[in-house]
Amino acid sequence: MQCYGNHDNIEEENAMPITYREAVAVFDTAEALDAAVFALETHGFDRAAFSLLASEEAVAAKLGHPYQHVKEVEDDAAVPRDTFFSRVSRLEATYLPAPALAALGGLTLVGAGGILPVVIAAGGGLLVGAALGGLIHQHFVTRVKEQVERGGLVLWVGLRDATAEAKALEILQLQGAHDVHVHEMTA
Repeated sequence: MQCYGNHDNIEEENAMPITYREAVAVFDTAEALDAAVFALETHGFDRAAFSLLASEEAVAAKLGHPYQHVKEVEDDAAVPRDTFFSRVSRLEATYLPAPALAALGGLTLVGAGGILPVVIAAGGGLLVGAALGGLIHQHFVTRVKEQVERGGLVLWVGLRDATAEAKALEILQLQGAHDVHVHEMTA
């Protein structure tokens, strides 16, 4: 049985395996990847349809060996994946925790008497938020570097139907992806 993009189906013990189709594309830069996902989203693709190759460590742990090139793993159903976070989402994750934690720190000490404890708590919250944002950014930069050195950033796009398949392939190619193809995976 073939389905487009329904990953929630559960195989019964004696049933035929359920398969799904997804587009695969490889990008040379994070900016090109972001632009392609934006184009896909503006043409009706849901953010939940996108996934990326997990970190080099996660892939090696799951497969039992490191990969040398993304071509080795782009069609392997066992390869771990991560959720795609757009550039805007990454910026939000980097910069929003700092003011939120600063405000929270200030609010917790409002009744402590005087402005100095509020300023100190807000500053502490700001520092913690900035540190968290820096870690998120560094993780992303490291992952991009690892994957680009091994052939590029792999994007998988879950497909709902044949129309979505054709549209995804067209958009991915127009956005400069290489190794653009569709594969069928067993759920």
